[in-house]
Amino acid sequence: MSQEMHLTSPNVPSNKNLLIFSASLVILIIASAFLYGVYVFAVALIALISGGLIEFIFAKVRKTEFDISWIVPPLVVTLMVPPTIKLWVVAVATVFGVFFGKAIFGGLGKNIFNPAIVGVLFITISFPSMITAAEWIHPTIDGFAGATPLTMLNGGGDFTYSMSDLLMGNVPGAFGETFRLGIIILGIILILLKVADWRIPLFYLGSVFIFTAIGNKALPDVFPDPFLSLFVGGLLFGAFFIATDPVTAPLQYKGRILYGIGLAFFTVLIRNFATFQEGVIFAIIIMNAIAPLIDDMFNKNDSNDELVEEVVQ
Repeated sequence: MSQEMHLTSPNVPSNKNLLIFSASLVILIIASAFLYGVYVFAVALIALISGGLIEFIFAKVRKTEFDISWIVPPLVVTLMVPPTIKLWVVAVATVFGVFFGKAIFGGLGKNIFNPAIVGVLFITISFPSMITAAEWIHPTIDGFAGATPLTMLNGGGDFTYSMSDLLMGNVPGAFGETFRLGIIILGIILILLKVADWRIPLFYLGSVFIFTAIGNKALPDVFPDPFLSLFVGGLLFGAFFIATDPVTAPLQYKGRILYGIGLAFFTVLIRNFATFQEGVIFAIIIMNAIAPLIDDMFNKNDSNDELVEEVVQ
């Protein structure tokens, strides 16, 4: 299967699925408001205005439909940035992501990369001081200047956060990554409603656990506890809400299994050996680029028609 066939396939979510997915993102934004305050609504508003403007302009210029998919990238960007992010940086991330990650490819169904990931990756590299631990605040401790759970776990010191804190969001982190219990529940609902394919998060999270466990046995000073690794950083949010994007993921069932394993490999590699400890966004952008090649590895007729039909219903 060629890259062109991958990009022009009917493997795009229906308006119904887009509405369900967007509603789940809004729920997480509301939950983050209880943790970090109403500033998250200002971030979401700026992201929606910025992303919507780019989408509207491109729709007018190209005389195409201004469809409901425009709302998803801004909401995802909102949930991936730290609570003290400057509003102008949010606008930069959204505009860059929508423009270079979606619009220039021709819109929904033709983009190689997840637009929100493109935007967040750009500001992470361009403005690292705004995406580091220095910018994180604690939802329940005023004047908090400590580390995020991911930084603490990968730092090799004592891990002081409880599992209940990790699940309920009583830890510093991005707007959308800390309320992990909500992410898990909503992620399962998306899978049950067939908005998301269960194979990607299952093999992504399962492989992260396995790779980290193997590394922990071989190099315990480098690789952290494999179970805790699943509940730090943006891994859960990335697994359920970003990696499952049907447009940028492989088209076939077997390909999606390999895709999840590949995501895990790069996530663990980057988390434990690279400068940026959060490997999720880098892993997703890498595997987005590899997705068409994964499709080529399998027979074109290997359950592909069934998968496309399932996704777009």
